[in-house]
Amino acid sequence: MHFVELAVQNVRGFSPTGRFALKTGYLVLKPPATDPSPMAGLSLALLFPDGRGGDAAFSASPQKPGKAALTLVGQDGVTYRVLRELGGGGSLHRLNPTTKQPELVTQDTAEANQFLRGQVGLPPRGTFESIFCLQAGQLPSRRPRGGVRATTSSGGLRTKSSPGMPAVRTQSSPGLALGGLASAQAVQPAHDIPAAEARQKELEKELLLCKEVDNLQFEVDGLNSQVFDLEQKLRGTEGLKEKVREAEALWNAEPTPEKMGLPADIAARAERYGRVLARRDEAIARLLADKDLAEEEAARLPEIKPLVKNRNFWIAVAAGVLFFGLSFFLSKSARYVALLDVPAFGFAAVLALRYVEDLQEKDRVDRRNETFTAREKKITEEFEAEAAPVRRAMEIFDVDTPGDIPPRLQRREQLGSEVAQLRTQLITQERHPEFVAAGEQLPLIRQQIELLNAKIEQKGTFVRDMREVERELSRLKESIALARNPQAMASLSGHDVSSGPEPLEDPSPLLLGQAGDLLTLDVHAVTGVMRERCTQYFSALTERRYVGVEWDRDGNTSVVGASGRRQLLSELPPREVDLFFLSLRLTVVEKVSARVKMPLLVEDAFLGVDESRLPLLGRMLKHLGTLTQVLHVTPLGGFAQVADATIPL
Repeated sequence: MHFVELAVQNVRGFSPTGRFALKTGYLVLKPPATDPSPMAGLSLALLFPDGRGGDAAFSASPQKPGKAALTLVGQDGVTYRVLRELGGGGSLHRLNPTTKQPELVTQDTAEANQFLRGQVGLPPRGTFESIFCLQAGQLPSRRPRGGVRATTSSGGLRTKSSPGMPAVRTQSSPGLALGGLASAQAVQPAHDIPAAEARQKELEKELLLCKEVDNLQFEVDGLNSQVFDLEQKLRGTEGLKEKVREAEALWNAEPTPEKMGLPADIAARAERYGRVLARRDEAIARLLADKDLAEEEAARLPEIKPLVKNRNFWIAVAAGVLFFGLSFFLSKSARYVALLDVPAFGFAAVLALRYVEDLQEKDRVDRRNETFTAREKKITEEFEAEAAPVRRAMEIFDVDTPGDIPPRLQRREQLGSEVAQLRTQLITQERHPEFVAAGEQLPLIRQQIELLNAKIEQKGTFVRDMREVERELSRLKESIALARNPQAMASLSGHDVSSGPEPLEDPSPLLLGQAGDLLTLDVHAVTGVMRERCTQYFSALTERRYVGVEWDRDGNTSVVGASGRRQLLSELPPREVDLFFLSLRLTVVEKVSARVKMPLLVEDAFLGVDESRLPLLGRMLKHLGTLTQVLHVTPLGGFAQVADATIPL
């Protein structure tokens, strides 16, 4: 998750009207005045509205209500926009990824809170404030002292609670919140014991309700974590699907022979173009050779004279007619002379037959020439039928030789092969047992989340934080006890006067417990994850005066000095306790960001830190900016030098 844009109007600590685009990385936000802008408080008011109008305190002018809008990208990858009129109502919108237009999700505060936690992926308010909001008031040295302190008695060391605080600090009853918002005033005796006892019963009922809601919400958060993991598995194929779509687009955009009006086998034609051309040239050569032989044969033929111009033919015909005519004038004994017309007519007939044969031979030669022409035409037509598409393809592809055509067409084949390979990989991933199981489990878990959310809604539209109820109940019980035993108050005050300053509170139990909730680990596993990195941060900030950090089973901290001496954190000077707090906070954000990305809001938390350590803290925040979004509100100019961007507020 990361913030995309913040828009404000009449909001304290910001320009009168402003719209600030927020990128990922390490961003320095420069307030318009020397006081830091309440970026963390305003973000909490927008993301975790209580519906009581307490956010009206952020308005710059009480006469005119302030307005603020926060745009963010949720854990589900969808863009959301929260709009609120400070002290009034608000709405939650979602950006439709298809139409790119905002759609109203809800205008109900309780529904918005449930949706932001269940769908968008926000942690509980206390967790977000304790881990992802780093403010100067959270430093142990700046929080009111009122925790566990040691007093001497005959029995040795014992713990005694200060006024207004429970006797034992546990994860469920942490005492003062890290935000420093709890009151540290002394508890006064109850004026009306029956009314206080009635209020106690109400608080006990409310505490039971808070515990039920907290347990239900814990289950919802666990299921949401499972949903996130399953969605990540299912989204694991998105990159491959995108590659398939891109490869298919390139494959479809690549020209095909059909689109260009070319035969489907144009590549094969281009490859055999050389053989077709050689075969054509060979056929033409044979044809020319045969034609030359025919021409030589025709040249050897004698010239054919028309039969009517053949003198011998007419002499033979005349002799035959003469001998035939004499047969009518001669005597019978001399008519045998008429038989001479037979050889005469026979000779004429032979001449006529020779003439016919010559004509036939000439006609044969003429027809042979026509055959050569037909053969040449057929050879040319067959070659053109094969070669014309190749020449057209050469013009379309703008190549010089037919051999350049197949490589131009092979790109589509290569793209088709790549598409087939990617599709096979996608099918393999989607048929993987883990992927199939994730697809089957996701709707079931979402159904469970809906049922749990319905149960939470049945419990009430607004439920206070359990620790707040515990604190109020503890103070109420103590006030009743003081009212019934006034001497205890004087005795307690005497101890307070003589005991001196109390040790600073160890922030580790609460922070490690909340980190464990986000990482779904127990305290022992969390300390194993945090130890090495926290030691590195703490050693660097203390110039290697301390070289080790250790936690017991309850999360209490001890440090190891450079000399090997082990000390409780409460024994260190306040400034070094603050440095340990900063080291642990940065470590928790770094380790949690590997699992759940949330923006880190830093509001000038280093005002009391030595200036020599500020450049090192800037580099640490710069490193965190590579893991998650870091928004650092500070007027100091040194941090801007290492930031990815500087945004004036």
